[in-house]
Amino acid sequence: MSLIPVLPLFLELNRQYFQNSLLENGFPRVSLRWSDGRMRTTAGIYRSKTNFFGVKASEIILSRPVLEHLPHKALMSTLCHEMIHAWIDLVLKVEEAHGPNFHQRMAEINSAQTDFQVTVRHSFPITKKTPKWVATCPSCERTFSYRRVVRGAACRSCCNNFFGGRWNQKCVLEFQPFSRSNK
Repeated sequence: MSLIPVLPLFLELNRQYFQNSLLENGFPRVSLRWSDGRMRTTAGIYRSKTNFFGVKASEIILSRPVLEHLPHKALMSTLCHEMIHAWIDLVLKVEEAHGPNFHQRMAEINSAQTDFQVTVRHSFPITKKTPKWVATCPSCERTFSYRRVVRGAACRSCCNNFFGGRWNQKCVLEFQPFSRSNK
């Protein structure tokens, strides 16, 4: 599949499954674009920001490297997935990732058609790059692969289990260069 304009697909899905609620005065409430080629591990993303003046800007970014060689239904599934996130944020005004609202809307869409299936996680072929760093939690000794050193990164599990979900210095990851022997 070559890269196609996503606005007509967005408008079609919005009409069919979102009762045109993602339009305002005839225009999408969310901007749509293909990634510049750097999004290589996820098929799409929805993000929303509020600027200094309190104006909210939302966008859906679709991964060119992941989706451009996949069938049309992969694009439709990914776009619809991200539109559910937009609908939850902009229409329901709820902060949730893949919670009950997401699952309910996903089930409604999947039961209404058979062209594609919206899922929480995709299973598209992704080429994994060799990590450059291995981070180890000093508390639980779990290891995590990283492409770069992230200062102040902490083990989420230990922060949740021992410090009420708050960041703590005792859980800060220790980074070492990756070598094949770290596997």
